[in-house]
Amino acid sequence: MFATLVLLLALAQPDPRPNVAEIMARVAENQDRAEELRSTFVYKQDLVVRFRRGNGKVAREEHREYSVAPTSTGSDRVLERFSGRYERGGKLLDYDEPGFKYKELDIDGELIDEMADELTGDSKSRDGITMELFPLTSKEQRKYRFTLEGTEEYRGRSVYRVRFKPIKTSLLDGDDGSSSLWEGEILIDAADLQPVFVSTKLARGVPVLVQALLGTNIKSLGFKLTYEKFDEGLWFPVTYGAEFEIKAVFLYKRKIAIALNNSGFQRARVATRIDYDTPLAVERVLQVPETPRPAPLKKP
Repeated sequence: MFATLVLLLALAQPDPRPNVAEIMARVAENQDRAEELRSTFVYKQDLVVRFRRGNGKVAREEHREYSVAPTSTGSDRVLERFSGRYERGGKLLDYDEPGFKYKELDIDGELIDEMADELTGDSKSRDGITMELFPLTSKEQRKYRFTLEGTEEYRGRSVYRVRFKPIKTSLLDGDDGSSSLWEGEILIDAADLQPVFVSTKLARGVPVLVQALLGTNIKSLGFKLTYEKFDEGLWFPVTYGAEFEIKAVFLYKRKIAIALNNSGFQRARVATRIDYDTPLAVERVLQVPETPRPAPLKKP
């Protein structure tokens, strides 16, 4: 009787563990809300892309600094500073324009320019980062299964650790709108239900047949994204990076590193001005930066 009573009491107790589906649904809602809040900020973006040869020596390197401002549908960034170097004859030579090629077939030159634009310059995103890489929005979450691993402390705050895997795996990401090629984990702030850290990697490798026939392979491909809280309900991605190795057409082999930092956040205040220099008064909308509120979180 005593054992039966204990069992009944245990069954009557509510499960203290949060429901992962509810957590991720709230994360999706908060991501949509945060996306709108980000549209009121301008900021600086610092990007470094580096290619190394198999022996570890630098083959190509570019450093770009952008100013980023919101638009009605995403963001717009303007290149303010640029510097690049390429290796030739054992020496690193400088260049000062994106898209520079020092020879007709310059694979490094073409690839580094494409990666800088495609992996960090999504104009439909408020922060330039392609959300298809990270299953945070409600649209992307439909492609994944989520598992709650537990609760822990991270940077002085309680977080949920959630793992995710694609329901349908495909190397042709989004080929029918329901598949993906990423798996990984998310740290979610337990109080705000906002992502703090996201890590992804390929859910499956390049098929052996493709490697054999085309001499093409990608190793350790994955991305890491960290967020910080800047205001109530406003979490902004501050660092984004990846390190991986690519081998193409048997002869080309590079170790690639991408590092992006967002900083200098300022709230854009919308003001109006009437211009009487033309026959008809023209109303112009200006974005005037103002000092943001300090971030409540200290950097580690």
